[in-house]
Amino acid sequence: MKRIIIPAAALALCGAAILSVLAQDKPAAGAAAAAAPAAAAASAPAEVICFESRKGASEITKREIQPGLPNVKCSPTTGAALWYSDPYDGTVPMGKMPQMESIPEGLAVVKPRSEKLNLLAQCGTACHNGTYPVGFPKTNRPVPIPTMEALLPDAKNLQHGRGRVWCLDCHHTTKRNMLVDHYGDPISIDQSQLLCGKCHGDKLRDWRDGIHGKRIGDFTSTGKKRWFTCTECHNPHNVQDGARNKGFIQLQPETPPQLPRGFKDAAFEKTHAIPQH
Repeated sequence: MKRIIIPAAALALCGAAILSVLAQDKPAAGAAAAAAPAAAAASAPAEVICFESRKGASEITKREIQPGLPNVKCSPTTGAALWYSDPYDGTVPMGKMPQMESIPEGLAVVKPRSEKLNLLAQCGTACHNGTYPVGFPKTNRPVPIPTMEALLPDAKNLQHGRGRVWCLDCHHTTKRNMLVDHYGDPISIDQSQLLCGKCHGDKLRDWRDGIHGKRIGDFTSTGKKRWFTCTECHNPHNVQDGARNKGFIQLQPETPPQLPRGFKDAAFEKTHAIPQH
């Protein structure tokens, strides 16, 4: 009997020891499994976002359209977009523009910004849902509006027009997520050129003729182009730049383009990896 009991006891002790070791290994294995996604996230490349025309306006996130082909190249100095492999990414047709009726539908495109404006939905529904809020000014003369000044600090000392222009000269009275024309009709936030042209007719003419503003795409006479609208380059709430007391905030210029190492000319620029039509 003793011959059976002693080996059985020894076997039980060994089994207990093995189970304790396995129990100690399980948390370590679980911790390693949990740490794996965190390590992968830490090793993933950081998201690169560069601005397209001015900081705080239109932005683009760098990604690959296809292996080895990024959608945009960002400046390591200023963070600005320097080069696009697809200039029409995320764009929609511009819509009707006076004296631009000769441009075929879809050859003039813009990038909507309304979904990037955080306060837009709130302005259009929470406070200004088609009615005048309590305490709303009854005339069109500039008056302080504490709520708006808190939401938009630029509104407290709005210098547009040297103090002769205020919110309702540009924003619709009841559809606050839209702009307004001279007839009181609403204008889409994404069509700011129709608003700015009310006062800045000469700039609108130059923008329309390609003298003023930024444009990318196919520069042949019948090519498709992306047009940058007024507020993508200019902040309408801050038009008097600090001590200069005039003009818009100046951007840091980029260095002149340099040919890639080993290239004798820029003939490679004539080819494009993305079909243009």
